[in-house]
Amino acid sequence: MLRIKTNRFVVFPLALLFFFFNQSNITSQNISHSIWSQNASIYEVNIRQYTPEGTFAAFKKHLPELKKLGVDILWLMPINPIGEQNRKGSLGSYYSVKDYKAVNPEFGSSDDFKKLVDNIHKNGMHVIIDWVANHTSWDNVWVKTHPEFFTKDANGKFVPPVADWGDVIDLNYDNKKLWEAMIDAMNYWLKEYNIDGFRCDVANMVPIEFWIEARKELSKTKSDVFMLAEANENYMHKAFDMTYNWSLKDMMNDVAKCKKDAEDIKNLFENEKNEYNTNDYRMVFTSNHDENSWNGTEYERLGKAVETFVVLCGTVKGMPLIYTGQEAGMNKALRFFDKDTIDWKPSPLRKTYTTLNELKKSNKALWNGSAGGEMIFLENGNKNILSFVREKENNKIIAVFNLSSQQESLKIDLQKYAGEYEDVFGKNKINISKNLELKLEPWQYKIYSK
Repeated sequence: MLRIKTNRFVVFPLALLFFFFNQSNITSQNISHSIWSQNASIYEVNIRQYTPEGTFAAFKKHLPELKKLGVDILWLMPINPIGEQNRKGSLGSYYSVKDYKAVNPEFGSSDDFKKLVDNIHKNGMHVIIDWVANHTSWDNVWVKTHPEFFTKDANGKFVPPVADWGDVIDLNYDNKKLWEAMIDAMNYWLKEYNIDGFRCDVANMVPIEFWIEARKELSKTKSDVFMLAEANENYMHKAFDMTYNWSLKDMMNDVAKCKKDAEDIKNLFENEKNEYNTNDYRMVFTSNHDENSWNGTEYERLGKAVETFVVLCGTVKGMPLIYTGQEAGMNKALRFFDKDTIDWKPSPLRKTYTTLNELKKSNKALWNGSAGGEMIFLENGNKNILSFVREKENNKIIAVFNLSSQQESLKIDLQKYAGEYEDVFGKNKINISKNLELKLEPWQYKIYSK
């Protein structure tokens, strides 16, 4: 029977509201995270724009620099062939997949990709690939071999999942044969290329039951498979290691524009404690490919507070993300459907990211999920100052941020947290008494480590 997916179109509003309300209150199961992800940071790789060549082989030469940057997980944007029918721009969207079991020839051969994966592993890093399970290109191989996999309208025609996504067509997960084929394709990359997992595009537009089944089957191939959902909902942690913290990104944008303050960020994280399990990984970021291309660069959104929020993301509870070019201070929105090579230039942000990544590895208070410390907020009497402690097995972090465009003073009663610390960015030892008094310049921060 032909049908349109009602969970993607407003057909029964009250029923949908009831459905999503119930979903948001589901307690996630406890995913067993890989040991190597516990103190990891993640880096999103845009192969097309990374080098003038835009190939696996050219990118491979940059692995030593990424190793020095201290990143642990490389997330590669989609590496599959891109559809030609209804293509957008000259090169098309990475997320318009033509063949789930093939490599995009623009990036190189399958052998080139195998060599890249091997080199990533030799450098002590892990690699996940972007997986587009919700939709395909109009000329995907399944269109001819399995037309029953796709959603059709009342006239039997294929439809996009969203009206604006005219270059792709929707997959219908009512068909359990589609589940088998999709899981088989995902397993192919684990078995043939030894990748470490997947970042799953618009994961909340695919039934959670499918992802639970997929996780179970993929774990049979690789027990420590890592799964990142492009989704915010807590129930996604039934199948995924990590979800997006879009709320923090939005909050940082508002704080930079003086629409919110430090108290709002504190409340955000306090609410997270109620909505997510302690061991749920949350990805925190100032930018990614979508933000950069469609919503403006971090410099447009955050202004003079860019570095402040980079450091915030490196110290709050969550796994920090770096998007291609951020460490070079990239201040342009990359074209999404065309070639637009990164201008790799020196930037002080490279040192900032490196320092944060090194700190995350060495200080257990900053580790991910329950392996790290919770955020204990410190009263400071100033709504523009965010101050907190994180502690784990005698490892401590004290973080203080002036989240305003004016000079601020503060006094914090540290009590049991007093002692000798390292000023992380000052690189000097400091003896912190029970009363910490500071005067901070606009957007200034202090991070103390023990």
